[in-house]
Amino acid sequence: MSILEMKVPSPGESITEVEIATWLVKDGDYVEKDQPIAEVDSDKATLELPAEQSGIITLKAEEGDVVQVGQVVCLIDMDAAKPEGAAAPAAEAPKQEEAPKAAEPAKQEAPKPAPVAAQSYATGSPSPAAKKILDEKGIDASQVAGQGRDGRITKTDAELAAVPAMGGNSLTATGTRSTTTTKLSVLRRKIAQRLVSVKNETAMLTTFNEVDMSEIFRLRKQYKEEFAQKHGVGLGFMSFFTKAVTRALKLYPDVNASIDGDFKINYDFCDISIAVSGPKGLMVPVLRNAENMSFKGVEANIKDLAVKVRDGKITVDEMTGGTFTITNGGTFGSMLSTPIINPPQSAILGMHNIIQRPVAVDGQVVIRPMMYVAMSYDHRIIDGKESVGFLVAVKEGIDNPVEFLLGGDEKKGLEL
Repeated sequence: MSILEMKVPSPGESITEVEIATWLVKDGDYVEKDQPIAEVDSDKATLELPAEQSGIITLKAEEGDVVQVGQVVCLIDMDAAKPEGAAAPAAEAPKQEEAPKAAEPAKQEAPKPAPVAAQSYATGSPSPAAKKILDEKGIDASQVAGQGRDGRITKTDAELAAVPAMGGNSLTATGTRSTTTTKLSVLRRKIAQRLVSVKNETAMLTTFNEVDMSEIFRLRKQYKEEFAQKHGVGLGFMSFFTKAVTRALKLYPDVNASIDGDFKINYDFCDISIAVSGPKGLMVPVLRNAENMSFKGVEANIKDLAVKVRDGKITVDEMTGGTFTITNGGTFGSMLSTPIINPPQSAILGMHNIIQRPVAVDGQVVIRPMMYVAMSYDHRIIDGKESVGFLVAVKEGIDNPVEFLLGGDEKKGLEL
């Protein structure tokens, strides 16, 4: 008998353990080579574990177990033949459950609490104040339990009875009040730990500004179809913000830095982390050397990374690193927020929703598509001058993209 011991592969550097999030197969199932058999959570991503060979699988770990990299989690009997006709026993299961069900109606047929409750209802009359409330709400006094002397219905009794009638709650109201307790995944626990450490270990501040999206709206409307036909990707907002950020990082290099103990590390490249919402939560895949990317390159790479996140195929390497993060809460309707730094980075830019608002332009009130932007930063290495100057530089790029982002020639800048 040839038995293969499947061990947990290393998802990436510095990761020593993972959690079995979900087994996609059952003990004793026949699996094909490269078939996904489990989803495992590391502290950075959720990854699929494929079968290394075909055969009958024996599970050696349960869902929720934390296992070390290199630990055996299942065995595969490679000599076992693929079984056929295994679905027949499953059809018998419903028949076995039908016998006890015949006795269940007898238990459910005797809802005798109603007569008992009726006997506890008030036999006395409501007070004048209580009668007024009950009449207004159309409530029968015989259906209200009186707590006054000799069972008299008081004003309080009437008010409590009226609350459910208005669709609210009362101390005696009934309804579903269940709770569900679910263990957080390794990824979610790690995110929580990192976010708390950021709040505790950094001197985080947030500065705000607003940008006028009129020119970007015009460029997208004018060149959207031509851009898509030539480059095979859409012309979105993220490419403009990414280019505006990389330009601002070159002007204010301390924003593109991190702190390591008593030392500051400056980067001469711009690896931009783009926050993407996926089934397992918020992921931050990285655009490497985004400062050298064209608009087409930014859009194509963001699209590719976003698809991987949503399909659960993003790798740890694709999320490792990053010198600055962009997050867009506007896709969920956020008007304004204070984004939290993605460690070990020192700053993050938050985008928000676009609202048509009246603004003053050359002494005239006009309606423009406006967006609030927020930049959170670590004040230990970034001073207020740099943070405000950086955000103003981003604003310049968004307000006037032709001059600052496209080199004065919009068609050439978009490679059209």
